[in-house]
Amino acid sequence: MRLKVCGGVAAGLLAATALAEAQTPTRINVRVVSHDAKIIGSGVGGARVIVRDPATGRILAEGTQEGGTGDTQAILVKPVARGESIYATAGAAVVTVTIDLDRPKVLEFIGEGPLGYEHAIQRAVKQMLVVPGEDILGDGVVLELHGFIVELLEPAARPVAGRGSVEVLARVRMMCGCPHTPGGVWDANRVAVTARLYRGGELLLSEPLSYAGEPNMFRGSVPLAETTSASLLVVVASDPDRVNFGISPPRPVR
Repeated sequence: MRLKVCGGVAAGLLAATALAEAQTPTRINVRVVSHDAKIIGSGVGGARVIVRDPATGRILAEGTQEGGTGDTQAILVKPVARGESIYATAGAAVVTVTIDLDRPKVLEFIGEGPLGYEHAIQRAVKQMLVVPGEDILGDGVVLELHGFIVELLEPAARPVAGRGSVEVLARVRMMCGCPHTPGGVWDANRVAVTARLYRGGELLLSEPLSYAGEPNMFRGSVPLAETTSASLLVVVASDPDRVNFGISPPRPVR
């Protein structure tokens, strides 16, 4: 398909590329946050921030977001007035970059995390026009990551041959490390947690795990009678209403 560009639009694009000003440092706050939760901070390894020029691919700045997860009341509980900051509180994790710009330019902001849990890392990308000298502070550019951190804690090793079932214990947290408890801010009753057994890439069975009595912990039993040495166990956490999902690394069970 050939795309026809009107003369006026083409002229405007050419004019934009010809713009030039004095190099002006522009400060920008970038925050990587967990969807429906808080800021991804040092407790889960932080998050990687990259700022690049999408036209050339050149990286203009990068850093690791470290610090606290922010104020729960401000982010999730208290009603927020339009324009009010919710993330820019004392000790909250942030990456502040300084970009030298000589013209208004579309920049690409990339956030990856949580860095402490490689299997759970997600990426968010946002593009926006930035104007030289117009600092973006306060909450800044916010990049939102969907998902859960899911860890399979038990069985810690392959079950003994001949056992008819295996006890499964999993830890499920928000991407920021925030806790699930029944009726809590992050309600354990909302999250469906299942242990799934696969053989040869095909699902053999799926068993629900129930809240185990302490924050983030879910427990249940998985029958093994029909499995073979090629069986793999994973734990999946799902909250489709709030668009968060997570999966543990697979573990052999025979």
